[in-house]
Amino acid sequence: MNGPVRTTCPYCGVGCGVLATPDGAGGAAIAGDPQHPANLGRLCSKGAALGETLDLDGRLLEPLLHGQPVSWDRALDAVAGGFASVIAEHGPQAVAFYVSGQLLNEDYYVANKLMKGFIGSNNIDTNSRLCMASSVAGHVRAFGADTVPGCYEDLEQCELLLLVGSNAAWCHPVLYQRIRAARAARPGLRVVVIDPRRTPTCDIADLHLPLAPGSDVALFNGLLVALAEAGAVDRDYLAAHVDGFDAALAAARADAPDVAAVAAACGLDPADVQTLFDWFTATDKTVTVYSQGVNQSTAGTDKVNAIINCHLATGRIGRPGMGPLSFTGQPNAMGGREVGGLANALACHLDLANPEHRAQVAQFWGSGPVAHAPGHKAVDLFRAIKAGQVRAVWIMGTNPLVSLPEADRFRAALAGCELVVVSDCVRHTDTTALAHVLLPALAWGEKSGTVTNSERRLSRQRAFLPPPGLARADWWALCEVGRRLGHAGFGFADEAEVFDEYARLSAVAGQAGRDFDISALAGLGRAGFDALEPVQWPVNATSRAGTPRLLGDGRFFTPDRRGRMVAVTQRAAVDQPDADYPLLLNTGRVRDHWHTLTRTGKSARLSAHSPEPRLDLHPEDAARLGLETGGFARVTSRHGQCVVRVAIDPGQRQGSVFLPMHWSHAFASTGPADALVGAHLDPISGQPEFKHTPVRVQGVSLPWRALLLTRSELRPRGVDYWATARAADCWRHQLAASRAPQDSAAWLRELPGVDPAWQWLEYRDSAGAYRAAALHEGRLMLALFSGRDVDWLAGDWLVARFGSELAADERRCLLAGVPGAGGADAGRTVCACFQVGINTLRQAIAEQGLSTPEAIGTALKAGTNCGSCVPELRQLLASAQDTRAA
Repeated sequence: MNGPVRTTCPYCGVGCGVLATPDGAGGAAIAGDPQHPANLGRLCSKGAALGETLDLDGRLLEPLLHGQPVSWDRALDAVAGGFASVIAEHGPQAVAFYVSGQLLNEDYYVANKLMKGFIGSNNIDTNSRLCMASSVAGHVRAFGADTVPGCYEDLEQCELLLLVGSNAAWCHPVLYQRIRAARAARPGLRVVVIDPRRTPTCDIADLHLPLAPGSDVALFNGLLVALAEAGAVDRDYLAAHVDGFDAALAAARADAPDVAAVAAACGLDPADVQTLFDWFTATDKTVTVYSQGVNQSTAGTDKVNAIINCHLATGRIGRPGMGPLSFTGQPNAMGGREVGGLANALACHLDLANPEHRAQVAQFWGSGPVAHAPGHKAVDLFRAIKAGQVRAVWIMGTNPLVSLPEADRFRAALAGCELVVVSDCVRHTDTTALAHVLLPALAWGEKSGTVTNSERRLSRQRAFLPPPGLARADWWALCEVGRRLGHAGFGFADEAEVFDEYARLSAVAGQAGRDFDISALAGLGRAGFDALEPVQWPVNATSRAGTPRLLGDGRFFTPDRRGRMVAVTQRAAVDQPDADYPLLLNTGRVRDHWHTLTRTGKSARLSAHSPEPRLDLHPEDAARLGLETGGFARVTSRHGQCVVRVAIDPGQRQGSVFLPMHWSHAFASTGPADALVGAHLDPISGQPEFKHTPVRVQGVSLPWRALLLTRSELRPRGVDYWATARAADCWRHQLAASRAPQDSAAWLRELPGVDPAWQWLEYRDSAGAYRAAALHEGRLMLALFSGRDVDWLAGDWLVARFGSELAADERRCLLAGVPGAGGADAGRTVCACFQVGINTLRQAIAEQGLSTPEAIGTALKAGTNCGSCVPELRQLLASAQDTRAA
């Protein structure tokens, strides 16, 4: 394979183009694709580090049956036989697929066809239910289909941009950089961030509204009232194209009649609310971006419709620089929605509730009738497993025992399931531990197909690495099981044939008046599929070059082609704080990690910025609870508890705390943050509430602290708290306990993988500090620094010592805990792209008189790639300025 391969990033829904150049040894050099319209060559820190995640460590490389290696034939026979047995005894409703936004469209298509067309059940749902289902439901209510009206260019063409429940700086960094560049080029562009937390995204905000958690409907209902009062409603547009305005306005007036009522309901300054209303009223070119902070709620669908109502009322939709725009979470969350990966949907946005649509799909597939009743949505699916209603489940490309709410409860449910099949590329996860059959799947770089990003853009993911071991494509495994179950229609030769059938089915949807239609891409053949360029659907006879925007003509996808405004009112979250659980827990993402760490956890530089989970608290909450940064707290909800390190963050709203969702039992003793979250669902979308869990926070005394570095991965034991992260040439373990081990030397030598025969260097003092290093053939194998307080030790200089043999003077420095002559400790990593530490930055700011992020970039390159660290650079500059002023 010569030269770079054009493919698409496997992380968020931005859908960035990537150039991957294989090195011939199983790795690849990674760069942004300057020709891809989503990113124009930019990559975030995660995308830039993709080359560091391609090794085969921890890969599942052969099928396993009850933990034992078997052939593919035997594994597939076990899957098909198990499903057939359950179906024969209990019917098709007793089996289910749980799929993932990590799958490609072709995988999704075959899974949907097999379950809905031939098994005869709609029990297929996706982990995208956990992040985007409320957006889908809101679109369907307003537009008649899951239609995304706008495109990324609208972010650069608008004059007012609202970011609602979206920390784009960390979760969609490339789009954030496009916004930042647009704002720099057009100073008249105003940015409003609506979020309970002051996140790094606020770095570019003209106005931040830290609204009370869950109060979005009141805010946008108030905005609708303000638009009506100011005469900004487009009555002609409504008369021609939209129904429901009067009912929606009446509900809004009853809910949020004026600015004072909105401010009270949202906990905001009335002047700031008025500013938002004035700007929106006066600005035709307005885009409202929303993401998980809106969707992940028991009222998520209503929040989405409250936002859409304001755009429909003003006719600001489907035209350049205006409209609502959902930022999706996963690389193919959008594709899964299009291809029917949801339990209440058909492929190509055909309507499951419409008998004609069901009949058309069944006729096209040549299958039996498609069941009319929706299947179990994600959380309800695992409830059905717990209740024994679903007895066989096939989980593909996801780790639900970390990402589901009440994760520990559903762990017990899955453990009691009659047949658990898991397709994954990772051998050991919380979920694979409970699988009866494990099927080795291809990973990014090995698999080939298509994905769809947040602006409806289909892009190719192309393989640039050979399949390792016995790993195979998910669509292939599904076809093999379909054939073993006796079903025709699963004889696809390759993913291009799957895509071709998908495109042909979309012609049926297009003829039925649906929005999703890629019929012009049918008949491409293998060569045409391989050469497919990024394109936004619809792609049909009238728009062969794609369609950047939809709905601009005022024609929607309801039966009468009119849009719908939906009457919504603010309602309280199901679970409310009380005297026992007085704080609200919000879970979400951190800058450099992704989902459950199975990919980003492989990268040393991505782990450097956030090596362990931390609970963010407002300073006043921390003071009241007697907590300090670096200390520990027990977080308890009605569903679970964990002990976690504390970080004080003035950007937190008082009364709320934040805990990242990435860490699983494989990476930290805290386990999944979502185990604390209750399984409360939006009644329309079925999406769980991840942003509003009442918790109690109490300080925990863990005076013994340790930093343990090991050459090989291990799971620390005998401590109250641990967190493990990849570092260069070693693993970094943060440890804490209520008391020191009775015999530190013996405890250390008994850890898994430690050889007592290594050469040991040790130091103890009367204050209880214990330090040790172990060497083998001149190379450092292990280093431990322990005592009552070792949090000052960043350890980066120690990590570097694992890369080469140690000189005599370096051995002496190990136990001193300081770098040798000429060495320096860069400190905690701030810029992951260029691995620039906080100590290096502080020194350069002080010694070189740096005063802007741009000056830092010139001196150290920090902040010049994805830009995600720029808000933190500004904080360091401000802190340095305060120090000089003092």
